[in-house]
Amino acid sequence: MPLSPLAPLGTPAIRPPAVRHSAQLVGGTPVLWVDEPFAPPGRGFHAKLEGANPGGLKDRPALHMVREARRRGDLAPGAPIVESSSGTLGLGLALAGLTYGHPVTVVTDPGLEPPVARLLAALGARVVRVAAPHPEGGWQQARRERVAELLARTPGAYCPDQYRNPDNAAAYRPLAAELIAQLGRVDVLVAAVGTGGHSAGVSAVLRESRPGLTLIGVDAVGSAIFGQPAGPRLMRGLGSSIHPGNVDYAAFAEVHWVGPAEAVRACRLLARRYGVSGGWSVGAVALVAGWAARIHPAGTRIAAVFPDGPHRYLQTVYDDDWCREHGLLGPAPPPEPDEIAEPDARVVTRWTRCSRVRDPLARDPLAHDLAKAGVR
Repeated sequence: MPLSPLAPLGTPAIRPPAVRHSAQLVGGTPVLWVDEPFAPPGRGFHAKLEGANPGGLKDRPALHMVREARRRGDLAPGAPIVESSSGTLGLGLALAGLTYGHPVTVVTDPGLEPPVARLLAALGARVVRVAAPHPEGGWQQARRERVAELLARTPGAYCPDQYRNPDNAAAYRPLAAELIAQLGRVDVLVAAVGTGGHSAGVSAVLRESRPGLTLIGVDAVGSAIFGQPAGPRLMRGLGSSIHPGNVDYAAFAEVHWVGPAEAVRACRLLARRYGVSGGWSVGAVALVAGWAARIHPAGTRIAAVFPDGPHRYLQTVYDDDWCREHGLLGPAPPPEPDEIAEPDARVVTRWTRCSRVRDPLARDPLAHDLAKAGVR
């Protein structure tokens, strides 16, 4: 019988010694101190290890979005769930389907790693791949259009729409509560940006007790989220070819774009030094969080969200032959980011920082800047 084992939203998860359903394993993830080789000894950051969840960071929004849709009546008991995913949300939705009793279809693309596709199938999810990217919106738009087709011919089916669903961001209130319980305070939060859910949700809650929180966004080279042109991307799990509605542009102090070779090196450094690592988002976030630890005053408490673990990336990030084939094992990249004054000043090809963040679709850039400054 489907279970509903989740604690009320906002309650820090404390794992009991024994559980009766795997959804009860979501939350209460550990924090790891990271300094060398990313920052000098004692000047590091606290990494929130979301890979300790059964499927990763997106177990949280998957379970919450499904639970809230059921509560509102948008998702009928036993009705199908159809959603677009590059992998991690798909795993979370498969868990939600098992928890609440819904068949799940994950619409993805050829970049989905074979181990993840096999795991999704083992969890009972149906995997549908699109064959070609959309000419303007890339793989994300192609997947969303396929989702729309499947919904149109599947009566009663529900799409959580992770890109625009406010329940996505709201699902991260417990993660923020856990960080406060674990660290006492957070001065700087470093978060990868894909749908925009966890950067918006975690930072909003942290600011309730720390209004001066600095939020640093981490994006991928080739992503359109912050105003760069969309381009081909090896990195999955962060970045986007579309502009997700959940991105809270006014919340960010700055954004960093990271390239795949830089992320691979950071992932491998983490593994070699700490025995803990992850995928593209983890490497990119570690690189930027280490930089933040170096440039902020001693005593600044920096938290970085590591969205997943390394296992789905054993045939990519941690495969020497694959990395050589894609030119990712060259000399060490420069230790500092390039700088641009505006997000669209030029096309970036390596780690680059911009301290001016605006919604690229905003019609009135001045109004956006005033809103960011708190002027309404």
